[in-house]
Amino acid sequence: MRIAIIGAGAMGSAVASGLLKYGNGNYVISVSNPSAAPLKPLEEAGAQTMHDNKACVKDADIVIVAVKPWIVESVLNEIKTALDYSCQTVVVIVAGVTGKQMEAWLGKDNGDKAKLLIAMPNTAMSVAQSMTFIVPVNASADTTADVTALFDYLGETMVIDEAHLPGATALASCGIAYAMRYVRAASEGGVELGFKASAAQKMVLQTLRGAIELLSVEGAHPEAEIDKVTTPGGITIRGLNEMEHAGFTSAVIRGLKASVKS
Repeated sequence: MRIAIIGAGAMGSAVASGLLKYGNGNYVISVSNPSAAPLKPLEEAGAQTMHDNKACVKDADIVIVAVKPWIVESVLNEIKTALDYSCQTVVVIVAGVTGKQMEAWLGKDNGDKAKLLIAMPNTAMSVAQSMTFIVPVNASADTTADVTALFDYLGETMVIDEAHLPGATALASCGIAYAMRYVRAASEGGVELGFKASAAQKMVLQTLRGAIELLSVEGAHPEAEIDKVTTPGGITIRGLNEMEHAGFTSAVIRGLKASVKS
């Protein structure tokens, strides 16, 4: 299957590099970007690279548009004349632009409508650990399955409706930055406790891996796992309570809610 990616920023590059590394050779990747520097590592990894968006989408089965929200309209208007909606699918990675808007931008004078989906992954695609949300805008079950299968190579996927996309973006796309901030904070705390920064970060990362594996077991719940390590009068419950006094849970929830405000 031939995949054309418009845009070699953080998202576009993560899709391309992830598919090249983890796609089992099932995809031929072309990437277009106005500047050359982001294209060089992708070309070295095996992608065909260029600066012409229309040339990039030619003969592609799936076209992935991964550009900034404020230029989505111009890019879609640019490439739509080069697209054949009978055999090509458009996937747009974007926040804050509705499916209805993009469907209108892709509309042709003869009334043809694009097979269109929104995808919202995170940058962990590059290590095949993304949480990606797929929103069918104008797509059949088969088309949705093809796009889902593509992103399955890059981590976990979930098909959702557009109304839930802002919340999903806060949890998983913005959420990866929030998780990184916790790692940084815990690592800095480790330095205060007397460890080198690199050692503290290693401890925090492995601890998170362990927590993830524990919660990946069917039926597992965070509070049940917390109960296993909070002995009466122990140090863990003292630490948790101190974090809660500082507003830990409230701060997380407020941050997530702030991420979905328009």
